[in-house]
Amino acid sequence: MKDMRNQIGSVKATQKITKAMQMVAAAKLRKAQDSAQNARPYAQKMAAVIANLAKGITGDSAPAMLVGTGSQHSQLVVVATGDRGLAGGFNTAIVRAARDYIATQLKAGRNVRIITIGRKARDQLKRNFADRIVESYEAGNKAPNLDIVRPISEKIAAEFNDGRADVVTLFYSRFQSVISQVPTSKRLIPADIDLSAAQETGGAVYDYEPSEEEILEVLLPRNLSVQILSSMLENNAGFYAAQMSAMDNATRNAGEMINALTLKYNRSRQAQITKELIEIISGAEAL
Repeated sequence: MKDMRNQIGSVKATQKITKAMQMVAAAKLRKAQDSAQNARPYAQKMAAVIANLAKGITGDSAPAMLVGTGSQHSQLVVVATGDRGLAGGFNTAIVRAARDYIATQLKAGRNVRIITIGRKARDQLKRNFADRIVESYEAGNKAPNLDIVRPISEKIAAEFNDGRADVVTLFYSRFQSVISQVPTSKRLIPADIDLSAAQETGGAVYDYEPSEEEILEVLLPRNLSVQILSSMLENNAGFYAAQMSAMDNATRNAGEMINALTLKYNRSRQAQITKELIEIISGAEAL
């Protein structure tokens, strides 16, 4: 009986913790969701500007980050997750998608190197690909910003410029709603240009000063930072949404467990009282 009371008390204490974590995640989700949604137009506008410039480039003058090296042998995979857990399968889903892609590239005979953003990505990928991880960064407890992103984009650019990467692919989770976060892959190098995103000029002809190539040489490295920042903001919103849902489920499960344990405790207590009464009555009749 004492053990059952202790177990009920322990589950109640756990329920208080999960409820508190749910409320904290719900409070942080709103701000993270706004940041992720506010970053999307900027990333889309950057893609439109690059698409407009790319339309005017012909021949061999295109920047390397725009067209790539022409090879796919050296693959650099950037995997962005959160630093913390207790968010259901949020981090695992991203890592699983990246792991499947890495396995496919290795099976095709390509060389794969990995950069991780977030402790969960590093911890899960190093079990199978520890020798392929070239750099690890932490996502941090604060909202992502350019100061956090800049060293990551500079490392990616250095890997490409030094000839250690032909293709760079980013894996993250795109925030759709509180109950839906979708693991997503995005090609960073060569730049995945959607020419349909180019804005209509209404027949006007633009002269760029300096040339389109020179502008792209500056914009494409900045685009790396924009895309990584956008993905980390998406991850941040998705993490709090997943954590809120996970803690809500945990709180409900704890409540159900408390009810079941309380019922079992009451039945055991009732059986014990009944047994004592029977013993008293039996003793009285024997006398």
